[in-house]
Amino acid sequence: SSGINAEYGSCRQLSATLENIASFTAEGEDFRWYIKAKCSSCGEEPQHFIYVAADESTEVKGGRGTANLVVKCKMCSRENSISVVGGSVKAYTCETGQFQSVVRFECRGMEPTDFSPRAGWTATAADSGALFADVDLQEKEWCDYDEKEDREVGIYEVKSSFKSVKG
Repeated sequence: SSGINAEYGSCRQLSATLENIASFTAEGEDFRWYIKAKCSSCGEEPQHFIYVAADESTEVKGGRGTANLVVKCKMCSRENSISVVGGSVKAYTCETGQFQSVVRFECRGMEPTDFSPRAGWTATAADSGALFADVDLQEKEWCDYDEKEDREVGIYEVKSSFKSVKG
């Protein structure tokens, strides 16, 4: 545990159509999870994306430890925070296009509402195991060519949702 008592836990879930891809995952502790989040106190939801990265740490006011991201609400001035739960990042491996959890956040005073996948993913080709680094999913799709298997590979129709979790 990161020493933060979670008011709200959230799993970021993705779904995608995979073409000759076994899995894709967020790469590294410095991966930036771009989210939109609303204040749990007043409901204010800024329209810009903010990011949370596991390798960044900010003091939470009042000696309540640290968080990966601390944001002050522009409407009610409440200090809210979010952290990536250690060890929670998982590869997306679902061939059926169903939603699958890929990360878990601990949220205090804010609730994630939207996600932008952007860059920094690593994809693994089916069969050949070829690795594709720095995959960019900003357009919600990506394709390349697996030379070992002499065929196209791709990730398409990337969708996301948040699932509330207890604890």
